[in-house]
Amino acid sequence: MTAPGAGPSGEDALIARYFKPLATDPGAFGLLDDAAILKPSRDDLVLKTDAIVEGVHFLSDDPPEAVARKALRRNLSDLAAKGAAPAGFLLTLALREADEAWLTPFARGLGEDARQYGCPLLGGETVSTPGPIMVSISAFGHVPPGSIVHRSGARPGDRIAVTGTIGDAALGLDIIRGGAAASVLADNAGAREMLVGRYRVPQPRNSLAKAVRDHASAAIDVSDGLAGDLAKLCAASGVSAAIDVASIPLSAAAAAVLARRAVGIEALVSGGDDYEILCAIPESRFDAFAEAAGLAGVAVSSIGIVISGASEPKFLDAQGRDVPLAHLAYSHF
Repeated sequence: MTAPGAGPSGEDALIARYFKPLATDPGAFGLLDDAAILKPSRDDLVLKTDAIVEGVHFLSDDPPEAVARKALRRNLSDLAAKGAAPAGFLLTLALREADEAWLTPFARGLGEDARQYGCPLLGGETVSTPGPIMVSISAFGHVPPGSIVHRSGARPGDRIAVTGTIGDAALGLDIIRGGAAASVLADNAGAREMLVGRYRVPQPRNSLAKAVRDHASAAIDVSDGLAGDLAKLCAASGVSAAIDVASIPLSAAAAAVLARRAVGIEALVSGGDDYEILCAIPESRFDAFAEAAGLAGVAVSSIGIVISGASEPKFLDAQGRDVPLAHLAYSHF
């Protein structure tokens, strides 16, 4: 709080300098009030919150603009999987110090993404902490009434589809840590840069949100790992699934690392941070979904089928044999 007649506090000055320029929606009141307004509409409001913590979701030496983009895009990815268009977000930022060299690129990256995705800053909070940096974002989206796409809803016979490629982010983190992928790709700087970029800056599939809403019976974003997130979707829907491992889309870099046996398929499907959309599509709607994805510029792969039963999804090799996975997903606890 600022005392009557006193100048702005350090927190007020920080907000005014770095974040007021991002608050372009009239409902944010220029960040001068204690709350914001989202104007009501006939659409349903979709709410999502997610946090990233230094040392857990990003590294201390990650570029600040990449940290900002990752924080917002994780939330945007969830909105996309619900078929929702972004409407705005709230930001909570816990910092050890008001470091201009960190805050300037952080705010720049956040502002550029807010404009790119049509998701303006509406308000939030800044606090000091003796611990690691924490960025928490609550994002809001909207869908036509009753049209949100749930995890539940998948039915036997539906196709299992996934966007983009799987496992790149896990390999990017492995490269940063000097792991096996770094050795395999030691002579391919372009591949290493691509994989590290996939870890640091997700590519949420918001351009596909309407197609998901129009065609998917169930959907989830792949944040904790394809295998684990598929298991969550199946559990919510009361079904299982059979996945053709050879159909799981891999980038050329990931395929090269896998071919050299530097990592196994388990590391790619359980590593997390892919931020792709995994969905169940009725067979009769798959061609229309694939066409819409093509128009949106998003690659989509059919990787399996929903089956009846309550068992964990099966991952099958080219001969139809089970591929055992000891680890399905990243978990905090």
